[in-house]
Amino acid sequence: MTIWRKSLTAALAVVTLAATAPATSAAPWSRKAAPAAAPAPSALGLPTATPESMGFSSERLARLHAGMDAFVDRGYVPGVATVVIRHGRIVDSHIYGKADLTTGAPLTQDTLWRMYSQTKPVTGVAMMILYEEGKWRLEDPVTKYIPEFAGLKVFKGLGADGKPILEPIARSATMRELMTHTAGFAYGLVADNYVDKVYQESAMQRQGSLKDAMGVLVTLPMAHQPGEAWKYSVAVDVQGYIVEKLSGQTLPDFMQSRIFGPLGMIDTAFLVPEAKRGRLASLYMIDRETRAIKPAEGFMIIPMDKVPGAANGGGGLVSTMADYSRFAAMLAGGGQLDGVRILSPSTIRLMAGNHLTDTTLATYEARYPGHGFGLDVDVIMDPAKAGTTAGVGSFSWGGAAGTWFWVDPENDVVVLGFIHVLGGSSYRLDDRSATLVYQALVDPTK
Repeated sequence: MTIWRKSLTAALAVVTLAATAPATSAAPWSRKAAPAAAPAPSALGLPTATPESMGFSSERLARLHAGMDAFVDRGYVPGVATVVIRHGRIVDSHIYGKADLTTGAPLTQDTLWRMYSQTKPVTGVAMMILYEEGKWRLEDPVTKYIPEFAGLKVFKGLGADGKPILEPIARSATMRELMTHTAGFAYGLVADNYVDKVYQESAMQRQGSLKDAMGVLVTLPMAHQPGEAWKYSVAVDVQGYIVEKLSGQTLPDFMQSRIFGPLGMIDTAFLVPEAKRGRLASLYMIDRETRAIKPAEGFMIIPMDKVPGAANGGGGLVSTMADYSRFAAMLAGGGQLDGVRILSPSTIRLMAGNHLTDTTLATYEARYPGHGFGLDVDVIMDPAKAGTTAGVGSFSWGGAAGTWFWVDPENDVVVLGFIHVLGGSSYRLDDRSATLVYQALVDPTK
């Protein structure tokens, strides 16, 4: 499904790692890990059903377990967890390996995971809650909510003196463009061009408030004029600021009161309280020299000891298997879970539809054939071109530490996966898990 390659992980993998899986011989933890006890699906807060009653083969689902476990046994990841949901019921959950290689602490169903860019769909839901309240429309100019953006300028190259040539934006980006990464912003994750280098060197992500972060952003050059191309960007951080302006709450408070609290997501937040820190899985990365995993270091390690003043709507949340399963099940349920409605079915369909124009879709499909882009989620438009057995309209996203999820409305299937290795996109576990899940769905009519 190529979920991760369009998440923050994809850029990080280019920055810090080679995009190939490590050689088995280089892995220091190739000894078979003792499996942690798989949680009873009921512990994940959703109703359960036998695989066979939901059209799955238990025997074939064992291939999913074996396929994921192999990456632990070979030392590529300390541990892995997966959840498979159909018709709102958990039909399979599996945990294998460790939360920390030094202490040997096992993964459990309440292990806390850094979600990184899997925060983006949550911010997208926050935006759509306000959309349903009539607070904004898709064709509104972003300058209606952030007037300072009227002064943005687009990078057109370097002059003979080495200074950037800038031109004013021809028009404001629309809210639709902001939510589809076609507004013209950059990210700075891969500093292989002038604009992204400027973003990486800026202090935008180190401000004390989202308003201050926007004050830095207005000084940075745009990568292109609005609507010209798809480019992964800080657009979801901008959305977080708009949520704050339109709601009168901080982004963390809005998410807690309108999403996490109502859905019973008790462990999802922008901080990890001291009492819960022992549950946070240790973060690893792939050593570029040895190709083995090692404790993570560098700018991607976000402090989690307090709520940030400038909460990163593009990548700041911590969550659990149970919590994010409930969020994904809400999306699959047409915006409702356990009688609690977050969004309407029509709004979920709006989020999960392709919003790219012919021009921007061409730039996206050049890299991701068969895919379109919705509102803060990737969308599969043509499974054959995309090279997946997932259904048409499946929407997804992933995170830099290796988490992934997708919702398949055609088959009413939800799948979540969790690892904790920066650059883990090189393993392509999202694609591998998709193949292994759908080969086990032997009776889709059930």
